[in-house]
Amino acid sequence: MGDVLAGFQTVWEFDTDSMLIRFERGIRTPKLLQALGERRIPFEALSGVELAVGKRGTVVLRAVPRPGADPLMDAADGQLKEAYDPYRLVLPAERETLADYYAERIRESLGPEADTAAEAHLVTVPPPPLSFKAYDGKASFDGKAISFRWFWTGASSEKWKVGDQRFRIDELTGVEWRSPESRGSAATAPREGAAKAGGAKGGSAKDGTARNGTGRVSPKGGGHGYLRLLRRSAEDQPADRPDRDPAAVVFGMGYGLVHQSLPFAAAVLEAIRASSPVPCAEGAPAPNRAAAPRRDPADIAERIRHLGELHTAGLLTDDEFSAKKAELLAEL
Repeated sequence: MGDVLAGFQTVWEFDTDSMLIRFERGIRTPKLLQALGERRIPFEALSGVELAVGKRGTVVLRAVPRPGADPLMDAADGQLKEAYDPYRLVLPAERETLADYYAERIRESLGPEADTAAEAHLVTVPPPPLSFKAYDGKASFDGKAISFRWFWTGASSEKWKVGDQRFRIDELTGVEWRSPESRGSAATAPREGAAKAGGAKGGSAKDGTARNGTGRVSPKGGGHGYLRLLRRSAEDQPADRPDRDPAAVVFGMGYGLVHQSLPFAAAVLEAIRASSPVPCAEGAPAPNRAAAPRRDPADIAERIRHLGELHTAGLLTDDEFSAKKAELLAEL
C-alpha cells in the first residue's frame, strides 16, 4: 500500500505484506507502548479488522491478531486495558471514511488462514537480555534461561528455603502472566489458564493476600500480579500460591509493572515456542538444571544472616538451616 495513517499517539505505515505500527513518545502515551517502540505486523498474523465509534468524538480502528501469532498478546491473555492495546488506532471522528477505507484494504490483504490459530509466532517481541524487578525478586532472561534472585525484604520463607532459581528454556512449557492492573488481581491465587508454547488459554484469579519473609502482609486486591514459569516436571502437580512458588515472581508495590513484565513474559514465551527440546531416551535421567553463576561472598554472607533470622523466628528447622547454609557456603 505504501500509505501512512496517523492517529492519536500511534501511526500505521502500510507495506505490501505488512504494516509497521509506531508509538509516539510522550506523557500521554502508555509506558507499554513506549517500551515497544514499534512493531512490524505481517498481514498473515491478522484474523480481521474492526471499526467502531470511540469516546469523545473519535473512531477506533483495531487490527485483530490471530491466536498464537503474537506472543505478547498470548501472554497478555485479554488482560490489557484498551489504552495499552498495541493493535488499536484512535482517529478523529471526521476521519471515519478514511478509516473504513483502510479497514477494507486490510481485509483484502488477510492471509488464507486468517480464521485459524497460527502454528508459529509471526510477530517479534523485544529480544533478550531482559530483566525487571518484581516485589519479591529480580527476574532476568538471557535468551537461554530465566533466573529469579530473591529479595530478602520481599520473598517468602518458602522461596528463601529453596534459594535463587534458574530455569532453562527447554525445561518450560509456557508462562502464566497476571497483570498487576487487572481488576481484582492478587498475588496469592493461581489462574486457571496460562499462555503455553502452543498458544493461550483463558482463566481467572481469586482474591487474596501475600505474606513475605518479613512477616508483613501485602495489600489485598488490585495492584498485584505475577509471572509464573510452567515447568515440564510440574505439569501433573497443583500450582502453589505465586508468593510461595519458586517458579514465580510477584508484582506489587510499584514493581513489575505491565511495560516491564509483559514484554519479558512474551520474550520467554517466544523462546519456548522456538525451542525444540530433545526428549530423553526411555530410562535415561532428566537433564540437570543449569548451575547458577558464582555469587558474591558478601551476598552469601547476607543470605546466611537472613537464614539465621528465619531460624531464630522458628520458620526454619535446625536441619533446614544447616542444609541451606551448607549449600550457600559451597557456592563460594
